[in-house]
Amino acid sequence: MEDQITLLMVPFPSHGHLNPLLHLSHLMIFSYNIPIHFISTHTHQPKIHIHGYGSISSTNKIHFHDFQLPSLPLLEASTHLRQPIYNLLIKLAKNFRRIIVIHDLIMSNVVQDFKLLSNVETYVFNPISAFTYFLGVWESIPKEMKPFELDLNDVLECSIPSSKGCVTPDVLEFTMNQYKYLGSESGWVYNTSRILEGKYVHLLEMLSSRRLGVKHFAFGPFNPVEFKGQLLLDHSADNSEENRHECLKWLDEQEKDSVIYIAFGSTTSLKNDQIQELANGLERSMEKFLWVMHEVEENSKIKRFHDLEKFEERVKGRGIIVRDWAPQLEILAHSSIGGFISHCGWNSCIESISMGVPIVAWPIQYDQPRNATLICGVLKVGMMVRDWEHHEQLVMSNTIEKVVKMLMKSKEGNEMRQRSAMLGEILRGSIGEGGVSSVEREAFFAHINR
Repeated sequence: MEDQITLLMVPFPSHGHLNPLLHLSHLMIFSYNIPIHFISTHTHQPKIHIHGYGSISSTNKIHFHDFQLPSLPLLEASTHLRQPIYNLLIKLAKNFRRIIVIHDLIMSNVVQDFKLLSNVETYVFNPISAFTYFLGVWESIPKEMKPFELDLNDVLECSIPSSKGCVTPDVLEFTMNQYKYLGSESGWVYNTSRILEGKYVHLLEMLSSRRLGVKHFAFGPFNPVEFKGQLLLDHSADNSEENRHECLKWLDEQEKDSVIYIAFGSTTSLKNDQIQELANGLERSMEKFLWVMHEVEENSKIKRFHDLEKFEERVKGRGIIVRDWAPQLEILAHSSIGGFISHCGWNSCIESISMGVPIVAWPIQYDQPRNATLICGVLKVGMMVRDWEHHEQLVMSNTIEKVVKMLMKSKEGNEMRQRSAMLGEILRGSIGEGGVSSVEREAFFAHINR
């Protein structure tokens, strides 16, 4: 044991932040059979197994450390993990030659005590796109202190949405506070590929070039990718027929590229009047759809699903609503899916790109508006449902009907689907042997195992 290294994954304790580091855990086990320790909580630990983030064999190789969070708002509650994690690091430090901590950017405060142990080094996991993160960092640097000249218009080739209205003051304050605890990390890890965002990863490398030894590794997508039914990385959930979700069986009966998938993530909810407009737009479009609606916890109360019983009766046979968790990766990989109406959280973006599915971008908050710009303005594998400048306005049913028809039935939509399929194929190839992301993953492992 003394000659080994181990990875300790420290995600922020919410579904969207747990997910990519769980995928990365399975990837590292599958590729290198490296011991993984994973910080989880009483709330999220059961979901890890129920939702099947990876194969049973690789999940059993992950050592989950289940900590109790106090009954406080999640941002504040997460800071209480600092002492339990340090206690865990002390134990691990006695049994391993080196401990590699990969922690979410907004958990920097929680892992700050790693510096007290000589055989621990940390890598910051950036949970958003390199594009969005670079813009935020660049804009935060005063003009007279920018380390090099850069014309953003030349770099981006598209307009940048304002960050106004993206985050609440408390979230912004918490996030900015995390930067106080950076500076001693050995590197950064991104769930992206240089094929997609190489330009922006390189710019981030240039910004940190004065700090010797800090390395940037982009070897995504971390999620398993499926092509013609064959997994390029065999660490997916059990796909046996009896364990398949009912919505997948419904998709089996639909024609290729005939269904539009709608989902807004696990922490985003639409207001009731917007849900009604979306329902009306889908109904009027006459297109087939699969709509996944989550219950979203809001201010310690459960926001219940909107009553759409009459709507479901009218669209019976043409569309279905799933009112719970659904296997998004398998849905996106299904041949009948021809488009994805998404809030453009980065997990959903990278998953959709890797499966070759074009996106109707409907950003709500956080990093989503700029992720949507990357998707639509840079990569050109999506179309906006409306500009971010009008994000406070209700998106009317006629607008939704128009954009759904455009994606699913127009020449422009078909060309976008072809571009998405091509980019997805290239991205999937990047994680195969000799691919860009595979080479970078090998470089990361060689670096931490030096």
